[in-house]
Amino acid sequence: MVRGDSGRLFDDFREQNAVALGWHELADVAKPGISKDEIASVYAKRRPEYKKGTILSGSSQVWRFVNEVKAGDKVVTYSPSLRRYLVGTIKGPLVADPNPSQPGMSLRRSTEWLGEVDRDQLGLATRNSLGSTLTFFQVPASAAAEICAALGRKVDDDGFVSAPIFEPVARGTALEEESREQLQDLEARSFELIKDRVTALDWDEMQELIAGLLRAMGYKTRVASPGPDRGADIVASPDGLGFENPRIVVEVKHRSGAMGSKEVRSFLGGRHKDDRGLYVSTGGFSKDARYEADRAGIPLTLWELDDIVRALVDYYDKLDSETRQLVPLKRLYWPT
Repeated sequence: MVRGDSGRLFDDFREQNAVALGWHELADVAKPGISKDEIASVYAKRRPEYKKGTILSGSSQVWRFVNEVKAGDKVVTYSPSLRRYLVGTIKGPLVADPNPSQPGMSLRRSTEWLGEVDRDQLGLATRNSLGSTLTFFQVPASAAAEICAALGRKVDDDGFVSAPIFEPVARGTALEEESREQLQDLEARSFELIKDRVTALDWDEMQELIAGLLRAMGYKTRVASPGPDRGADIVASPDGLGFENPRIVVEVKHRSGAMGSKEVRSFLGGRHKDDRGLYVSTGGFSKDARYEADRAGIPLTLWELDDIVRALVDYYDKLDSETRQLVPLKRLYWPT
């Protein structure tokens, strides 16, 4: 798994036929044959503010990407917004650039993409194993087999790196640092599981979830009854009638495809100058749609699946019981 910039480089990886790591401060020394200790030493000098555990984790990932990945290895990357895995084969040697034109692409390998797999096609155990916060790690063999099967391909014994990509935190590392990294990993896995639950809602339930979140934020809501699209699924305002400002008009799209600029323009076409817009799309938005939102004549916020889940976690304690029943969550306490 190579997850550039927490998945935000998914489109760039796909368009440029490559996977890459950041760590630009190590690009000038990241050459085949360099030892882990050498990388860690350089990293510690150039990032003195980092703790020992962070240095060990980063230098280990860079060392393995430089020395152990080879042409023919299978690779997967993930888009959190699309909830989709892109699967391919490493095709070329390492290209290191300390000053890349694009952030996050300092250590790069060319890749031939074979296809995409939706997260919902995979079993719970596989989804859990792919939820780590690490930028680069070894996918378990069982998960790799399921991904390949979903892609309609057989697992190639030569397609996987035999050594573990990530080593446990060293015994000498402070307990606090180890606990912090474990918590980050757990939070990332939990976030993906909540996204799975939200995605499984039907359209009416998604509409009620968004309305419940707005109520938790202090607004009163009016939810449109089922029927043909009226240009607004929810109206939120201080009085609940839409007479008092701010009047927030909400469109909810709950489907796999990304919304484009045409859909955003259509939504904006029926708005008044004092309206505020919230466009919700669990399938995400295209670049053109985001450009259209930025130049809109009224304030317009775009929410995709990650934004919904963040709001759900942030406002869960303030949700009414009916909204909580849509996505039941349980609080977990962790030592810090």
